Amino acid sequence: MLKVSDLHARVEEKEILKGVSIELTPGSIVVITGPNGSGKSTLARTIMGDERIEVTSGSIEVEGEDITDLPPEERFKKSVFMTFQLPPEFEGIRIGDFMMKVSGREDISAIKEMKELLKRVGLDESFLFRELHRGLSGGERKRLELFQALFLKPKYIILDEIDSGVDIESVRKMVEIVKEMKERGHAILYITHNPLSLELLKDETILKMEGGKIVDNNRKG
Repeated sequence: MLKVSDLHARVEEKEILKGVSIELTPGSIVVITGPNGSGKSTLARTIMGDERIEVTSGSIEVEGEDITDLPPEERFKKSVFMTFQLPPEFEGIRIGDFMMKVSGREDISAIKEMKELLKRVGLDESFLFRELHRGLSGGERKRLELFQALFLKPKYIILDEIDSGVDIESVRKMVEIVKEMKERGHAILYITHNPLSLELLKDETILKMEGGKIVDNNRKG
């Protein structure tokens, strides 16, 4: 379980999170929605250990271990993974090489699986030879982020507006893939304000954030 308890956090002296508590259990999807500026992305980045965010009180635990003060790379080792709204570009780093390095799988089976997963998210296998996020459209970057989650298979997956800037059919495909990941036992935090995603995920736990707090808990899943 990934557990966030009464989390308060600030950015440059401004309090953004004001007592947020959530739980992610294996085989579940928790959806967080709410207006821009409500704290959704700050919550995601705080869980992942963004050093620009100061946790003032509360805790983040994974499998009962407090990870509140761990750096991002150590949280990744605890099988916590996050996609970004605006993934950064990396010149000279090919996608395939990067994925093999991060996963520790540098063999033919890894390449075969990556090709299959790229196709699953709607990308051509030639993307393995493209530079990481460089020269890609917003939609391509989002699909590539989802591909990384599929290949790395972390226990806890934070999807920060993975469905923004993509067309309707891509949203449907992304939600379908996320539901499959849930069935395989992943715990997923799905942050969105996309009406279609909310409709497709209406049977899951849906939390609404406003002003840095959870103001509505529609627990169906």
